Amino acid sequence: MSPRKTSPQRDPGAAIAATMELDAPRRLPVGAEVVPGGVHFRVWAPLRQKVEVVFEEPAEERPVEMELRPEATEASEDSGYFSWLVEGAGEGALYKYRLDGGDAFPDPASRFQPAGPHGPSQVVDPSRFRWTDAEWQGLGREGQVIYEMHLGTFTREGTWEAAARELPALAELGITVLEVMPVAEFPGRFGWGYDGVDLFAPYHLYGGPDDFRRFVDRAHALGIGVILDVVFNHLGPDGNYLKQFSERYFTDRYENDWGQALNFEDAEPARELFIANAGYWIDEYHLDGLRLDATQDVKDASADHVLAAIGRRARQAAGGKPVYVTAENEPQDTRLVRPPEQGGYGLDALWNDDFHHSAVVALTGRHEAYYTDYRGTPQEMISLVKYGFLYQGQRYSWQERRRGTSGLGLPVSAFIDFLQNHDQVANSARGERVHRLTSPGRYRALTTLLLLAPGTPLLFQGQEFCASTPFLYFADHNPELAAAVRQGRLEFLAQFPSLALAETQASVPDPESPETFARCKLDWTERETNPAAAAALALHRDLLKLRREDPVFRAQGAGWLDGAVLGPEAFVLRFFGRFFGDTAGDRLLVVNLGADLELEPVPEPLLAPLTGRRWEVLWSSEEPRYGGSGAPPPEDEEGCWRLAGQSAVVMQLVPLEGAETR
Repeated sequence: MSPRKTSPQRDPGAAIAATMELDAPRRLPVGAEVVPGGVHFRVWAPLRQKVEVVFEEPAEERPVEMELRPEATEASEDSGYFSWLVEGAGEGALYKYRLDGGDAFPDPASRFQPAGPHGPSQVVDPSRFRWTDAEWQGLGREGQVIYEMHLGTFTREGTWEAAARELPALAELGITVLEVMPVAEFPGRFGWGYDGVDLFAPYHLYGGPDDFRRFVDRAHALGIGVILDVVFNHLGPDGNYLKQFSERYFTDRYENDWGQALNFEDAEPARELFIANAGYWIDEYHLDGLRLDATQDVKDASADHVLAAIGRRARQAAGGKPVYVTAENEPQDTRLVRPPEQGGYGLDALWNDDFHHSAVVALTGRHEAYYTDYRGTPQEMISLVKYGFLYQGQRYSWQERRRGTSGLGLPVSAFIDFLQNHDQVANSARGERVHRLTSPGRYRALTTLLLLAPGTPLLFQGQEFCASTPFLYFADHNPELAAAVRQGRLEFLAQFPSLALAETQASVPDPESPETFARCKLDWTERETNPAAAAALALHRDLLKLRREDPVFRAQGAGWLDGAVLGPEAFVLRFFGRFFGDTAGDRLLVVNLGADLELEPVPEPLLAPLTGRRWEVLWSSEEPRYGGSGAPPPEDEEGCWRLAGQSAVVMQLVPLEGAETR
């Protein structure tokens, strides 16, 4: 919206005028935008009578102030906007908003905070970056392999530039999507990013906005998409100045697990700030989608739920290219991924905690705290592969209520499966990765299930080479808040009886310590110096190649899929593929997490070959180059089956010599 032409009072020494009409349309509803001739500022501050933009000019050692006047509004638009076009201002200018002649605060829609959330905002011109990804086609839901990463610990340097150097290795591994943990500006020298306060400003210690853009551009050149984890359920407690502009950004109508709930219902400008942010990352950073954090705390009773609006805005910003919008939702509400015509929000995929919890119980044998309702049985594994969530409305004893909604009719690719993620690795006393909590054989077997099952697999950084580094909870807060965070972390871990013991709690690393943060940084040299890491890398690389190149596994369950329990810790999945050339497309995935198992007799039809064919081993987790000890084929010439303990094997159908096939 163009500002009115008026002549505000200004500093006599100011060399900046504000008498131009705004000709170019704004990219965002609020914030500072470079336009022909200057910078256009717009902010929603209905709580205030007067708003001024205060420029920092170190060379002149004095601020330059321009008063922003309330703009004319249409009857349908919320009042309270202030806007002005400042002639002569440009990219790189540092500024704050002075409110009612008092204190000055950063821009709620700042594109960059070079000195952190308490410092001045910086004018950024996104149009100056020269992209080279014109041929990039975007991301759809099918065929993806996700890699979750935390920029600060992904490399020793913890920068976009350093992270970009590792992208060729991830492309060669078979990763198709990078899921970057939150980067919206947050306080302190390190943190997970979930306490962000400046939603449009990438964290300054990772690099500047163009460093982020170069990272995305490089990923696209290598055939990898990038999605960003965004937090629309709360804002962090330190550096959050939204209430200085309007208390209507928040509401007491709902409870929230992390602070005051955000208001998406009766303040359209507040709602629009978050919806615009979803499109901003797609538009100005060429991101390929979003991961929406803890959507159960995005409370909205509007007829058009804000999550549906966020998904639409992300797709609109992509300009016709497909984008990939995923969500975390602890109650497992499948409405988020159902199409709008079925009353859904139209997102693409949901994180599947059920897969993780059942798999971890199978790996470790322990089911305390939120693992209580899982046993890690073969039947659970089969049901996960076939139906996505285990809990789709049944009683969940840990929460003493029903959990989940029906997932029937959803494509299996709508469920994102994982053995590890940032939360689950850190939710332990020592931040140990799951391969350290189980046997190598079990870990290889369930990695096989993860990477060949039809659901969308997610790996957490370093998982592909069984990184020795932990991933702990870390955050750098002011002393008062730091004490509360330490205590809160211990109270959270105490839900696990084994972690409630005094001696265990005493050993939990201090989340506020720089040493805790430094311990979590990946050591990429392990891939060459550690034989076990090299073996794990080979395992993941070969499985992802099989998933990508084998026509049956690549189809992600598009054909018929069934499974059967073979023993207390053993099961089989049969993928009924189409016929490819003269070879039957069926595949078997046989998993045995227990001891050696002999099947005699073998009254399970899923193990039966087609007439005139026999089963042949296509791949085995026990190959020595993966760290295995070798294993004979499960089926001998007489048709007897013997499943090696703690192993997974993939089998294909081949013709019997001289036999007719059908």
